[in-house]
Amino acid sequence: MITRFKKSKKRKEVFQTIFLSTLFGILIFGTIAYLVVSNLNIRQKRAELITQIEEIQKDIDDLEQKNQELETGINKTESQDYQREKLYEQGYVEKGEQQVVVLLQEENKETNKEEQKGLWQKLLNKIGF
Repeated sequence: MITRFKKSKKRKEVFQTIFLSTLFGILIFGTIAYLVVSNLNIRQKRAELITQIEEIQKDIDDLEQKNQELETGINKTESQDYQREKLYEQGYVEKGEQQVVVLLQEENKETNKEEQKGLWQKLLNKIGF
């Protein structure tokens, strides 16, 4: 009987060893799979963030260029010559200067009348009615 008891004990130890080895292997494989999936998610997120950074950097460059243009415009409007020109365009003149009025050239009245006539009127005039 003693021999039987030892055999079943050996079988039990072998079964425990196989079970523990399998469980340990599954845990290691699960951990590796989890780390691989996490790494892929991190790479995807990093790629998205890099594209966002590039877009934002492009927006920043555009805004800096627009800011530079606006500063140039502000500097231009602060100059004396520009202010005088704008005041002159609005009709203000300095003391001692005469205001100049520019009249637009009037168009020929006859051409205006012909343009106002319709197609039928032009046709009737050509025919002689």
